[in-house]
Amino acid sequence: MKAFNTFICLACLLILAGCGEKKKNVPVIEVLTDSTETDSTVYGRCGDGTAMHTLELITDKGDTIVYTLEGEDTCTNVQGGLFVGDRLAVIGKRVEGLNEDMLADKVINLTSLLGTWSSLDKNFEIIEGGTVVSTSGEPTPYTEWKILNGKLVLSPDTFDIYFLGPDSLYLENGQGIYGYKRMPKQSHDGKKASKQ
Repeated sequence: MKAFNTFICLACLLILAGCGEKKKNVPVIEVLTDSTETDSTVYGRCGDGTAMHTLELITDKGDTIVYTLEGEDTCTNVQGGLFVGDRLAVIGKRVEGLNEDMLADKVINLTSLLGTWSSLDKNFEIIEGGTVVSTSGEPTPYTEWKILNGKLVLSPDTFDIYFLGPDSLYLENGQGIYGYKRMPKQSHDGKKASKQ
């Protein structure tokens, strides 16, 4: 019995050693995932206490944070406007000496970001929940979106939101600035939806 157990242990060691040799010949491909970068964005809804120079954010955790939108020699970058009830992504920092302890560096109105956007070569719809539907038939269409540290990630590209308005979106990366116009909502039969 002792010889049999020794034989099994020896066989297992040989198998493991053989697997180790094969691993050396296989190229290692390092994939960087989003989990390596911590997201400093705070998400929530624009609260009733929002005014000209302050933003009341009701966070997804149920907390209320009041941000100053204008500080000494600085003004907050607000993209998409501030409307009570809209979903927002806020990048802020703690600053001593402000009326509120927090200064909003960047505010992105996620509700305004949702919708169908079109340019000469791209047509895509940003849908709540992180999905992007591309309708232009390009070889590498956008499929997902998220905000990460104040930047818009449209898989596989990452952009700064240069401008977000009611009818236009300008995205910037190392290759340049890309402009998109908002397309009207389509009804299920393919016709423009009428406002009632």
